[in-house]
Amino acid sequence: MSTFIKSIVLLTSAAALAACSTINPYTGQQQTSRAVQYGAISGVVCGLVGAIDSGQHARNAALGCGAIGAGVGAYMDAQEAELREELQGTGVQVNRNGDQLDLIMPGNITFNTNQYDIRPDFFPVLDSVAQVLYKFTDTRLQVVGHTDSTGARDYNYNLSNRRAGSVSNYLASRGVDQNRLLVQGVGPDRPIASNDNEQGRASNRRVELQIVAVPR
Repeated sequence: MSTFIKSIVLLTSAAALAACSTINPYTGQQQTSRAVQYGAISGVVCGLVGAIDSGQHARNAALGCGAIGAGVGAYMDAQEAELREELQGTGVQVNRNGDQLDLIMPGNITFNTNQYDIRPDFFPVLDSVAQVLYKFTDTRLQVVGHTDSTGARDYNYNLSNRRAGSVSNYLASRGVDQNRLLVQGVGPDRPIASNDNEQGRASNRRVELQIVAVPR
């Protein structure tokens, strides 16, 4: 590749990165997704490689560039944005941990006390979740039920498993492929707050939906 073409690649890649910088609507801070960065650079570079060399070398390079530009992070960025929009004001928390999304559904809005049947007024919330999950099919979904430490451990394990199963079954009934869904009840084993007070116990009673990208 000539020095001139190399210079064009560098300049165009820098411009692509600048264009991909956005303001995060939730933090107000400027950010650029790593996946978008890599996707932008690879798109520019690969386009130029293809234009310069039409031989086997260019075709092999294009395959590698496609893998770089696939953008798992960007895929999860888009899914996160839709989930936050759909779940705003519902009481369901959307947390991001790398390329994993966690939806935290408090027990007090999801189930009645000691019950595992989903509250009817929570159906529209799960409908919104299912609508997004149905669109973003390249993810694996783990539904995990949690309880506080009050009561017998065996009872809590059983209740947490049934609650996770209820959420999983409902999502499946709304079109989410059952094969994508894993169910687990962990009882009181993974608290996120102290069980020594009611506020902490209420936080621990929850169902979490963990959304993880499946590389293609």
